[in-house]
Order: sequence, then C-alpha cells, then structure tokens
Amino acid sequence: MSFEEKTSETVQSLKCQNCGAVLHYAPGTNSLKCEYCGTVNEIEHEPDLAIRAIDYEEFIAAQQAHTNATQEAQIVKCTNCGASTTLLPNVTADSCAFCASPLVIDHVQTTTMLEPHYVLPFVVKDNEALQYFRNWMSKLWFAPSDLVKKVKDGSSQQLKGVYIPHWSYDADTDTSYTGQRGEYYYTTETYTETVNGREETRTRQVRHTAWYRTSGRVNNEFRDVLVSASPSLPQKMAIILEPWKLEELKKYDGRYLSGFRAEIFQTNAEQGLVQAQRRMDPIIRDEICGDIGGDEQIIDDYDVVYDSLGLKYLLLPVWISAYKYNDKVYHFVVNACTGEVTGDRPYSWVKIAGLVISIILAIIIIWQLASQQ
Repeated sequence: MSFEEKTSETVQSLKCQNCGAVLHYAPGTNSLKCEYCGTVNEIEHEPDLAIRAIDYEEFIAAQQAHTNATQEAQIVKCTNCGASTTLLPNVTADSCAFCASPLVIDHVQTTTMLEPHYVLPFVVKDNEALQYFRNWMSKLWFAPSDLVKKVKDGSSQQLKGVYIPHWSYDADTDTSYTGQRGEYYYTTETYTETVNGREETRTRQVRHTAWYRTSGRVNNEFRDVLVSASPSLPQKMAIILEPWKLEELKKYDGRYLSGFRAEIFQTNAEQGLVQAQRRMDPIIRDEICGDIGGDEQIIDDYDVVYDSLGLKYLLLPVWISAYKYNDKVYHFVVNACTGEVTGDRPYSWVKIAGLVISIILAIIIIWQLASQQ
C-alpha cells in the first residue's frame, strides 16, 4: 500500500460511521468514540502481537538512506520551550502542554515524521489522572498547608494528553575487566585505658584488608532500556514514571493518537543509545563487583562489547498539566497507564524551619540530660 493510500485510509477511519464527525480514541479501550452521537467505532488489532525489536544497525542505515517508514503530520513548535508536537484537528488557538505558553498556530508546518514501531494507548482517563495528581500532592512532605485546597478550588490548568517519544534498547553485553578483591582479616591489638583512675590493659580486634589482583568476564542481558527522546520530558523525570506496561504495546496505528498530541523526537537513536548505555553501566559494574567477590571490590578497568543491539521507537502516553500557587506555575506529569505522578512542587519554608528548630531543641535537651548524669 502506498503512503498516499495508507494516509487516506487512516483519515477515513477517523470519521464516525454514523454521522461523519471526527472521532477520538477512548482511553482504556480498542475503539474510537464519537463525541456527538456516541457511536463506538472499533480499532482492529492483532490480539497476540509479537513485540519485536528492530536491528539497531539496520535501522540506522535505513534512516540514513531515508527508507524507514514515515508519515506526514502538522507540527507546531513552541517558541518558548522548543517542544514540537502534532496539532489537533480544527484547532485555532492552543497552549503548549509543557510550558503553558500560547502556541502560534500561524507557524504550523506540515512535515514528514518517522513512523513509530509501537504505541502504548492511553488507559487512564483525564479525570482519573487529576485524582492521581491530587493524591500525590496530598502526600508531599513540607508542602504548604493550603496547597491541596487552592489547587482543588480550580487553580489547576486543563490536562493535556500527549504521546512522548521513547527509544527502547535491547543489548547483550560481554564485559572483560581487571580489578582488586579485598578480603578482611583481623589481628589482636593491645591498648591501655584509664578506668576509675587506674590504667588497665585491654585487647581488641582490629580489621585489615588484604588486596588481591583479579580479572574476569561477565555477561548481561538488557531488554527495554527506555530513553526519553524528548527534552520536554527530562530523562530523570521519565525514569520516575517507570515502569510502563510494555506488554500492552500495539502496533502503531494513527487512530490511537486521535484526540491527543504526539511530540516529535528531538533525541535521535544514536544519542539515545549513549544515554541507554549510561543506564546499563551501573548494572554492569554491579555484576563485575559480584564476580570479583570478597568483602570489598575495586574495578580498575573494564571494556564492554554490545552485541545483538535492538531498537524500538515507541510512543508512550502521559497527561501533562500545570497548577498555580502564589502566582508561580508548577508542572506535573501522570503516567497514563499506571497513574504514577511526578512533577514540580512548592515547599513550605515555615515547616522546614520548624523541623530544623525542633531537631536543634531535641539535641540541646539530650545534651543537657547527658551532662546531668
């Protein structure tokens, strides 16, 4: 099927079979629902889809040759934070989901975008996401006492559903290393101590470490090491939103995006691999330490060979919004599959100062009681 035929088919499938209106994907289902007449239009999907990674080298080669699957999309770029997202149909005014700045709709561009391999559809509805957010906010340590009330009274902005691009990496690693193994041993030491005005000779066990040079090789298997391909969702924040229900991935179908935005990746696959390797590194180092054994370990040097590199380009769903507190805007993100929440928050310096004062007073009281004994 040609690109034009595929695009035409997708457009037609987004129209209600009953009234012809544009359909929106209904979170938690495999269907599109008409907001006008309520008709439900099913999305056909493979029930037992085998989720497979693409060979990394072949993907990069195809990308350089411009032979990877692509599709056209209307993209609007925020002039404030730089986020590039797809534009919802028939929108004439909107704001950026990431920084809440007004979007200049006149700057919309039709461009060719890389077609994702898989999409993880929305499960959590917007009202459920808001409740997850309020539960998260109510548990924040050192938050201002009136924070929940102010946000509940309407200071939160409208939630926006966005698909965030992610790279998922698979790798089998073979790591050779050199290092040192430390083993504890103990000697008896004699010392003198004054007890009730008299010198007494006592003994104690003193720990030492004997070091032995070592070398070896360890292997690790990594599957679905995720890297956010969007600077709008920093990697540190993206990690907090994990884990995702990747077993529920669907083969990419533009109908799952209907009614939502999708950001375009700004971190490419090669840059993403560097970040993925950084995520793998602590696990490899732990494996080396376990292989060295002993009571302490020192890694002098190691060399990692990455075999069977696999890649998947994914779209993962989040609800993004912001709320105001004392005229300052704070952003938050909700995992639209699990309800996990992360974001910015205000602190009550009065509560923090009160805690510090309480700790200082407790230390003074303990010191005074100890002095009296």
